[in-house]
Amino acid sequence: MKSPRSSSKDGCHRCDAVCCRLTVMVEPEDRIAPHLTATLTGGLLVMARGEDGWCVALDAERMQCSIYDARPDTCRRFRMLGPYCMAVREDYARDNARGIPVQLEADRP
Repeated sequence: MKSPRSSSKDGCHRCDAVCCRLTVMVEPEDRIAPHLTATLTGGLLVMARGEDGWCVALDAERMQCSIYDARPDTCRRFRMLGPYCMAVREDYARDNARGIPVQLEADRP
């Protein structure tokens, strides 16, 4: 039987690291390096995103957080495979689903 930690990790490897596309609030006590953060309108400090929309701390080759041991509290509290995680995954899958074009007989000239 797998430990809960390895089960969660396996679940993440089958995911597109969708949580790394969410806005992650950063608190001063998180002590995140300034080059990894951005300030939104209104002064909210968040994890910065690359041009591709992914968190800049995501190691895209390994699909893992490059600052995992020092990640923000918001990320620490995110429950892998929890209800919110699964809902975010479903939304992402639905938004990025690629359909196969179908031409019905009635549509043909």
